[in-house]
Amino acid sequence: MRKLQLQDLDLRRKKVLMRVDFNVPLNPDGSISDATRIQEALPSIRYVLEQGGSLILMSHLGKPKDGPDPSLSLQPCASLLSTLLKRPVSLAHNCIGPEVERQARALQPGEILLLENLRFHPEEENPSLDPSFARQLASLGDLYVNDAFGTAHRAHASTHTIAQSFPDSSAMGLLMQKEVEAFDALLSQPRRPFYAIVGGAKISSKIGVLKALSTKVDGIFIGGGMAFPFFKAQGIPIGNSLCEPEQVPIALEFLQHFSNNLYLPTDLIIADDFSAKAQRKTIAVSAGIPEGWQGMDIGPETLASWKKILKTGATIFWNGPVGVFELAPFAKGTKELATTLAHLSAFTVVGGGDSVSAINHLNLASHFSHVSTGGGASLELLEHGHLPGIDILTTINF
Repeated sequence: MRKLQLQDLDLRRKKVLMRVDFNVPLNPDGSISDATRIQEALPSIRYVLEQGGSLILMSHLGKPKDGPDPSLSLQPCASLLSTLLKRPVSLAHNCIGPEVERQARALQPGEILLLENLRFHPEEENPSLDPSFARQLASLGDLYVNDAFGTAHRAHASTHTIAQSFPDSSAMGLLMQKEVEAFDALLSQPRRPFYAIVGGAKISSKIGVLKALSTKVDGIFIGGGMAFPFFKAQGIPIGNSLCEPEQVPIALEFLQHFSNNLYLPTDLIIADDFSAKAQRKTIAVSAGIPEGWQGMDIGPETLASWKKILKTGATIFWNGPVGVFELAPFAKGTKELATTLAHLSAFTVVGGGDSVSAINHLNLASHFSHVSTGGGASLELLEHGHLPGIDILTTINF
């Protein structure tokens, strides 16, 4: 058994309702600062058009609080997509309603309609508020395709409920297929040694995946703000470093039960302020971080040690920077790890989020085996082995 795929569908003269992830970062002037998610959706979009179908695209953007927010309109996405495809892309003024239905009915093969931000309607994130919202979306198309891996861990109206209206014709898009195949390789029979690098700010959002990975990998490297609760749990002073009190018991429990092959930094770059202009110095972790100072990056000893071990890896998963890489003086750890991984012959997977921003900034994305478009989704897939947005799609028997 497997999930229905885009290539399994007869698309000729069909209206294809496709969930994409155009939740792109925006500059202060409203322009798109990183178009990776739109570019990753292009193969599925082009495939539908080449097969003689028309497209109705759905996405969210940002977190609108009280209904429609002009600053979170999908207009920049429609404009960029039109440029990339070299064909018109119409933007509907809403995602449901009589006018949207009229625009969908009028679509001809080869034409594209992008619905306005789904999250302008609270029913998108809370389908139970109004079950008719998902049904109105479903009425616009003949087939449903989910190509939004970045939202597949959410049981929202457009990623889960809507598929119930297409029991025999809800399929994975090409990007979703690529994501699933990459994580299947990590979850099923990864080549060994298998290492994981987990960074970022908070342990609370990643403890589940840490526990799941601890039973699968040969070593976990923990950096960034994630490391400070582990230091504090061992009685090591962390100065002014980021650490919420409730994170310390979580770290202590992990140390007690999953400490085998756990690699924590042995030295740090610390600063007396969260600023690129701050005073900085290198300290041994065992000495502790003085009051008034905070950890900002892994130190040179840690970097050399980790790189030596990682170079022996056959499979490596990376999620989250190991320092404050957006500030140039504290970017070395993340940059050097990215460069090291990029030049390995190992199967390397970057699990979305800020680590993707780091490798894009270094123009290294093409050197990794797979760069995921979904940080939260990739972590939940590794933790649980399945996602609601994929589970709901049509299953076919061979």
